[in-house]
Amino acid sequence: MHAVSYTAQWMAAARALESERDDALFVDPLARDLAAPKGFELIDRYVGGGLLPFIAIRTRFLDDTIRAVLAESGIQQVVLIAAGMDTRGFRLDWPDGTEVYEVDHGPLIEEKRRRLDALGAEPRTDRREVSADLTQEWLPDLERAGFDRSRPTLWVAEALTFFLTEEQAAGLLRLLASASAPGSRLAFDILGRTLLRSPFSRPFLDTLAADGTPWIFGSDEPEEFVAANGWKVTDLKEPGEPGAGEGRWPYEVQPRNRRGANRLWLIRAEIAVD
Repeated sequence: MHAVSYTAQWMAAARALESERDDALFVDPLARDLAAPKGFELIDRYVGGGLLPFIAIRTRFLDDTIRAVLAESGIQQVVLIAAGMDTRGFRLDWPDGTEVYEVDHGPLIEEKRRRLDALGAEPRTDRREVSADLTQEWLPDLERAGFDRSRPTLWVAEALTFFLTEEQAAGLLRLLASASAPGSRLAFDILGRTLLRSPFSRPFLDTLAADGTPWIFGSDEPEEFVAANGWKVTDLKEPGEPGAGEGRWPYEVQPRNRRGANRLWLIRAEIAVD
């Protein structure tokens, strides 16, 4: 499978390991089967630097965001961008009438469908697969699946911006804004730029690059980056803070005004109003 598909597998492996903990932040009963053939091998290769707790914390943060946004806003259209081996359509409880669009490249979607069918997995809402090349114009593919840009949307982009250039990450946010009706929301994560330059993370980053999946983009000013591209941050957290894995992050949360700290940003935003 494509290198990016292997990324989806090791994230599934991480979710499987979290699900088997006594103090699990979530339970994904399908993750272990979706992690084959390389997921656990890659976890062993990449382990360290807080990777496993971060994936667990991010997964729970986005789960909580989806629940909260749908409850408070009445949004019924959710788009998971670069969905990979994500199983939220199968493991979360969704309000009646919710449409969940999973966007990713065709071979990964087909392989995921094959595995889920073999497991007898049944989605808990109206789940729609969208085969699309995210490096090309993909909104028409989404619209052909039933997406309606006149309705408010919750966009979820988990572990996506890491692999983009700054220009591509900015373009993604602007593209989503262009297809977002008033009231739309966005949930995603960004690396801190300092982390990409840190000796602490260098061995891990070098391994990712050698495997063809380098982490490229980060920002130490996430509010400014988001605001410059059509959105307004409504909640910004780092792992270990209340509401973002407090008590499960193995490192001390650094004060926001401390420069040079390695950071991972968990972000909730809403479409900016002119």
